[in-house]
Parts: sequence; structure tokens; C-alpha cells
Amino acid sequence: MTIRLAVRASTLALCTTLAASLALPAQASGIDSVHPKAETAPLFDDETGGNANADDPAIWRNTAAPGRSLVIATAKQGGLRVYDLDARQVQSIPAPAGPSADDKPGRFNNVDLVHGLRLGGTRADVAVVSDRGNDRLRIYRIDRDRPGGPLTDITAPAARPVFSADQDEINEQKTAYGLATWTDRATGRSYALVSQRNRTRIALLELLPTPAGTVDYRQVRTLDLPSSFRMPNGATWTPCAEPGELPQVEGMVVDPADGTLYAGQEDVGIWRIDAGLTGTPTLIDKVREYGVPGTYDDQTEECTPGTDPGFGGENLAADVEGLTLVEEADGDGYLLASSQGDDTFVAYDRERDEDNEYENAFRIAAASTTLDGSEVCDGAAALNAPLGTRYPNGLLVVQDGQETPGDSDREATGFKFVDLGEVVDTID
Repeated sequence: MTIRLAVRASTLALCTTLAASLALPAQASGIDSVHPKAETAPLFDDETGGNANADDPAIWRNTAAPGRSLVIATAKQGGLRVYDLDARQVQSIPAPAGPSADDKPGRFNNVDLVHGLRLGGTRADVAVVSDRGNDRLRIYRIDRDRPGGPLTDITAPAARPVFSADQDEINEQKTAYGLATWTDRATGRSYALVSQRNRTRIALLELLPTPAGTVDYRQVRTLDLPSSFRMPNGATWTPCAEPGELPQVEGMVVDPADGTLYAGQEDVGIWRIDAGLTGTPTLIDKVREYGVPGTYDDQTEECTPGTDPGFGGENLAADVEGLTLVEEADGDGYLLASSQGDDTFVAYDRERDEDNEYENAFRIAAASTTLDGSEVCDGAAALNAPLGTRYPNGLLVVQDGQETPGDSDREATGFKFVDLGEVVDTID
């Protein structure tokens, strides 16, 4: 079942060019900085580097030995990377190929975790990944000390495409993109919420363990966010994009306490939605570029912005990217959002009763001449729990879209590890 919304609000930002033109530089705006404690080895999106491009992380806590916890991260066509808390690679998993050489290859976009999923009479933690290339989910069991592990692919062989009817549609790549997991505390059932690339659709998929110890999934319902919006001056605004593309969602996170989904429509803002995809979404904050008209140039493949009508927000510079939660035991905490256009992170109150009000912002700056900060950040993950002596106050992991690998002139990306205690102190 598909739920279509007639929502009046405004949308988009216009591309990286427009974001840069309207965003306030972090240094000029007086935003405080935190500093990474470690970084992964750079990933290179070229043939030599295995076409690996860092995107989205998740943090798995080893309850038996927190100091031996893991960070599981996507590398797009490069598959998955698993790191220890010193940011050293533990495992590399390639993305599966397409059905034939003429089809799109696997491309791992986002990852999230499900804890205690029942598998064959036992419970296990699993990592769920959106494979944008093949339009499927892939599920990996996590066994920290398994030889050859710690991740094992347990995706059901019969798993079907998430959005596409056939391989021709898959090759068009309007496929599984952003992802967040959710376990309904009332029923114990686990789900993945998956967004569609270049569309506004979000799908709710129930995860289905099989007797064989694999995991399948089925679509429960979908929801379409708006693609154009009524402005306060009566005009209708449609975000500027390449012809045929709609303002997509990527960054998503679900608050497990109340089943609230927060979804970042990249050029629009952050939506608050019931994780069951029922009810009416609420736009809790807009990007600064919200409502700015633009014209797409086929030659430059960029949008030329028009006059800003002044309908945008104050805190976010498009794109809105990684969303993550800093959970606190009393129900307090923060929703963190990557404001990609100005290389900052924005913190909102986690509590819906406080209407997710803006709290503060920070940036991740260089710790030394050899350990730089995070720029053009995509995915982010936070875990507010002790992780051994390395991160006794918890951990924030963020993608760095502009890694600086020594003297190399190759474009590189990676992940930065930040003490969460420093982040919380900065927000407070």
C-alpha cells in the first residue's frame, strides 16, 4: 500500500553550487570544534582502490568486551569495511556483482544494525545494508570472534528487489538508497526503512528470519514525501535537479523509545514521521536554501540559483545527510544531522515534547597536521555507551568526504572517530 501526501510546505536546495553560495562558513559563524581521535585508512574510488567510496557507518557494541567493539561501514561499490576501535580494518566484504556484465554492479549505500534478531532458535545481532546497485537488502550476522569473520552473509537467496519490477528497472538505479532499522517494542518485529534513490519514496520492510538461518524481507507499505511545495507567497517551488530526478531522502534514524523516524530529504530539511509510515509527516527544520528557485544547466550539470525569497531555515546547509541519535537513559539526548553544505553538525533536542528544538552546532576540525577533520560528510553514527578505555564516554563516527592521504593526488574518503563525550560537552 502506498500513502501519498498532499503536504504544503517548501522543499529543496539546489545542488552543491547553491549550497555553497548560501552556507555560512563554520569558522566565520563562531561554531565550536571537536577533534577526531582516529581515522581509517583512505578509500579510493578508482580501479586501483577497488572503486571504494566511504559513505555510512554503524557502531556495534560488544557487550561481553566493549573494548573489542566494531565499526561497520559501507564503501559503495567497494562493499563493506569492518574496523576496530583503533580504526584498523578487520574485514573487507566485496559488493556482489550484477547478474551479468551489462548490469549494474552491487553498491552498498547505507548500513544499520538490529540487535537480538531471532535466528534458528537463537538470537543474534545483524547488520542490514542497502545494496543500491542490485536494489536489495543484504543482511550479515555479527560474530566478533568467528574465524574469517566477524560478518557472515545470511541474506535469503530469494530476496527480491525493493523498488524495481525487473533488471531493466534496477539498471535505471531508482533503487534502495538510505536505510534505518527499527524493532517495534510492542510486537518484537524488526523492520528496515529504505528510501528510493532520486525519488521521495520510503518503504517499510519487515525482516523475516527463515528456518534455514537466513533473513528475507517483505514490503509492508510505502510513503511518498512531497516533491514540490507551496510557498508563503503563494508560489509553488520544485527543487532544481537533473530532469527526471526528485528530491531524495538518504539519512534516516529511528528513535527506539517511541518509534519516531527522522528522515533527511537532502535539499529540503528533516522530517519527523511515525516509523510505521502512518500519520502525517512534520518538517521540523528546513535547509537555508529552502524555496530558492534554480535552473538546471545540461552542459555544466549544475543548478544556477535565482533570488532567495527568504523562506529557508537557519541551521542547515544543503545537503542534509547523516542522521544519528545520542540517546540518554532518561529519554533525553540529541538528534544529530550532518549539514553537508557548511561542514557542520547540527544538534536538536531528541524529545518530541520539546518539538525537537535546535540546541547547538559543531564542526569536526583537524586534531593535528596528520589527522584532519571531516568535510562534506555523508553518514554518521553515535553510540552513547562505554567502549573500553579508548572511548569510555561513547563514540561518534562520521564519514569524511574529502580525505587528505598524504601527497597523493587521488580523491579519497574515509571515516573519523570522535570521543562522544567531547561532542556532548560542546553541545551543552
